[in-house]
Formats: sequence, C-alpha cells, structure tokens
Amino acid sequence: MSYSKSMSYSKFTSASVQGVDGCAIAVEVDLASGLPQIHIVGLPDPSVRESVERVRAALRNCGFQFPMQRITVNLAPADIRKEGTAYDLAIAAAILTASGQLEERHFKDMLVIGELALSGELRKVPGVLPMVEEARRLGMTEVLLPAGNAAEASLIGGMKVYAAQSLTQLAACCRGEIGWRDMLWHSGLEGAKSSDSVLDAAGPNPPLFNEVQLDYVEVLGQHGAKRALAIAAAGRHNLLMSGPPGTGKTMLIRRLPGILPPMTVQESLEVTKIFSVAGKLPRLDTLITQRPFRAPHHTISAGGLVGGGSIPRPGEVTLAHRGVLFLDELPEFPRSVLEVLRQPLEDREVTLARARAVFRFPASFQLAASMNPCPCGYFGAAHTTQGQPECSCSQSAIDRYRSRISGPMLDRIDLLIEVQRPVSLDSAKAGMSTADMQQLVQRAVGAQQERRPVTGVLWNSELSGGSLRRAARLKPESALLLQQAFDGLGISLRAHDRILKLSRTIADMEGCSAIETSHVAEAIQYRRLPGWN
Repeated sequence: MSYSKSMSYSKFTSASVQGVDGCAIAVEVDLASGLPQIHIVGLPDPSVRESVERVRAALRNCGFQFPMQRITVNLAPADIRKEGTAYDLAIAAAILTASGQLEERHFKDMLVIGELALSGELRKVPGVLPMVEEARRLGMTEVLLPAGNAAEASLIGGMKVYAAQSLTQLAACCRGEIGWRDMLWHSGLEGAKSSDSVLDAAGPNPPLFNEVQLDYVEVLGQHGAKRALAIAAAGRHNLLMSGPPGTGKTMLIRRLPGILPPMTVQESLEVTKIFSVAGKLPRLDTLITQRPFRAPHHTISAGGLVGGGSIPRPGEVTLAHRGVLFLDELPEFPRSVLEVLRQPLEDREVTLARARAVFRFPASFQLAASMNPCPCGYFGAAHTTQGQPECSCSQSAIDRYRSRISGPMLDRIDLLIEVQRPVSLDSAKAGMSTADMQQLVQRAVGAQQERRPVTGVLWNSELSGGSLRRAARLKPESALLLQQAFDGLGISLRAHDRILKLSRTIADMEGCSAIETSHVAEAIQYRRLPGWN
C-alpha cells in the first residue's frame, strides 16, 4: 500500500465481496480548498453514500475535528459497484490521516474494514472471511476490523488480526496511549489465532444446521428407500421420493446429511466463506464442518433460490453448496422456479449476468425432493395396501399435477424412489441404522477416492465423457442389458449416462471393480415410477 507525503491526501485499503470472493478496494481521500462538502465517487450505492453522515457523527463524538474543506472520497476500481457499510472505518481513518490528526505509518500494509456507529463504536460486517483471504493473497499481513469480526478473520492463517472496539480506541493506539498489542486478537493459547491451528483441530463439531442428530433407526420399515438413500449419499446423486402422505418421505430425507461423508478442509472453507458472505455464520470461531441442509418453502422466488439483486447475493442453491437442497412437495413449487435449477444441476454453479459484471456462485449441491403421486396423495396406494383411501383425482388432474415437473428436470434426477406404507407391522422393523448406512457409504467413497487420480473427480455423479467410460467398466452382459433398456424404455442419452453413474456407485458399495448385470438392473429400476409415462 502506497501513501503520498502530502497531508491533504491519504489512501487506505478496504475490501468488498463480489459473488463469494473478496475484492480489494482502494479508499482515497483528498482535502482541497473550497466550500465544506464531501463527495463519494466510484459507483457507490446508497448505503455507501450514507457513510458520510455516520463518519461525520462518529468523528465528532470521538473528539476529532471534521475538516471544513472540500473532501473527495474515491473508491477504486471505479468500474465495480460498491455497496454495504464495510468502508466506514477506512473512510474515517483516511480523513483523519489526510487532515493530520493521525499518522499514516500506523496503517501500512493493513486491510481496514468495519461499520461505524454514530458514537464511534465499530459494528461487525458480513463477508469478512473472503475479504481477509483476498488480502493475504495480495501479500498483506495485517487487518484492522471490529471486535465482532475478529474470530472469523482469524480463521485465515498468516494474518495479524487487530480487533478494535471503537474509533477512540484506535486513536489511542496511534497516539501511543495504549499498545497495538492490546488490540491483537489472541486465541485461548498464545499469539494471534490462525487458520492453521483451527484446521488442525477441525473435526466433528456440534450440529450447526440441525439441532438434533437424527438416526435412520427411528424410521420403521422402508428398507428399499434406505438402500436407495445410501446409494444417493455414496455417489452424491440427486433423488426424488414419491408416495402417499405419512409414509416417511420427509423423515427419510431429513436424515440424509447424517450418512454423507465428512467435508474436506477445502470444502469447509468454501462453505464457511459462503455463509460469511450471506451473514449466516452459525459460529464465528471455527470453520463449518457439517454439510449444509437447506429446505426452502415452496413459496420461494426464483431469485431466492439461485440468488439475485442488483449486486447479486447467494441463493439457496449456493447456501446448499457441498450439502443437500431439500425441496419438499416438489410440484407445489412454481414450474418457473424449478426450471432455474436446470443449469446449476448440470454446471454446479450459478451464473448471473448484470450490466457491469458477471457473477458466479458455486452450487455443487445434492438435490433431494419429495412429492405425492397425485393431488390427493393416494394414487396407486389402494392397489397395494388395504384400508387406505382410494385416489379421488381424475386423470387430467393427475396429469396437470405431474406436469409441473418438466421432463428435462426429471432427466436430471438419478433416483426416482417409490415409498409406500408398510403392509403390516411385522414388516415395519427398524432395519438399517445411520451407522450401518455410513459403512456402505464409506466403502463406496473409498473406491471413488482411489479412482480420483484417473478420473479427476471425487464423486461418481460428477463423472462425464471419457472419465465416465474409464470408471464404469461394463461386463458384456451388463452392456447388453443397458443397451436393451436404452432401446426399449426410450430414455435420453443423459439418462443413459446417469444409469451408468448409478451402476458404478452400486458396484462400489458392494466392493466390485466391474459393473455386474445386477448393478445395472437396480440402477434401471430407479429411473421409473409406477403410473408415470
């Protein structure tokens, strides 16, 4: 960071968030002769322009003099739109140094972010984690921010984190009344807290997204559905459950995160950055190590699902990155909302274009959905179980209900699972527990990790092209069965490849290097629901 020797000019480095990544912003202040007024340039939004009044009141209430000169504040680069309150502290400090009330040397190579209260106290801001990560990438070694953000910033190693309570405390440090070490953020051990120590200690931590640990042993019966869920978790495959009300669809899916493999350190950092940007970090002192589970209501808008706004913010698909997006009662979602999921399901990211920039948000999530087979919910139930209400829906009503889910959307779902009420109480035994299903999942994950140097991907659901052909080696009789299914069922090429990926996962769960006929047959049965065309 460079400074001018002129006492009428000062420059600080602050930061903003673009998408889910940090972006360094230069805050320049120039004092000139003229009528007392202040201008902020560099595409500021209203929240940035309002910082003028916050800064003015904070300086006055902390005993400083607000310069009675023409003040120009430039936020560079000027072609990036600025929003939020993270620039308040940098603007105030730049005004104080430009007017000679503080010395610039104290802020060399320092990132400065924070919102000011009218009293001069510092308030925390969202998105600190990617901001500090970007500062470290640029070679900066220190960051000054509100005390409320210090624990979060300390997750990035190699940075000295100075936590200030107020503008008055900062001024006292600059004047030598208290030492900078007094503001240095310390962990419970020694020295500044760093991500290295946090990552070394990262392991299973208390639930952050689900208050209660749920076990599959609590779900009676549904042995076939449990196996299908284990397959979905093992290969990170999308799934849709269909069945009458009260058969346990929601119970089954809400326990899905419990059998997913633990996140890697890189995945934990990605998820923590996203929740930092969204201002939804459940805890500030540690990385998120539990996979997200998002269950938006069916009244959500398309923008709420994939993100939006003049400066886009993460939507539910991004908040579900590396985790599960659960859409309960899938046909109740507007078709226009469901259709926006097609691109993220394929590309594993959301691309939002605006006039001045294109924003990309990660969206590598596992889709889990549930639905009734018809509007009343009992289509087909009377044919398998005595005593259940018969379906009262007309065929046209059933067709309209199901048509809310388009063919291309269904084509992107790997497992279509029918869930029925158990025939008798004797059949409604507990069956597999979460621990039993975890063992199956871990066996398949281990096989996928061994293939990773060859395929370049971790999950079978991410295989494509040549990597899919190398990983999914079919025996001749298996290849013949798949060809017959392709010809006889009229499935698409995308569905053909999804059956192949699913077969690979089933073979991995059973410890088979080659895909057997039974694996292909089981994968094919997950592509159809009874009564659907």
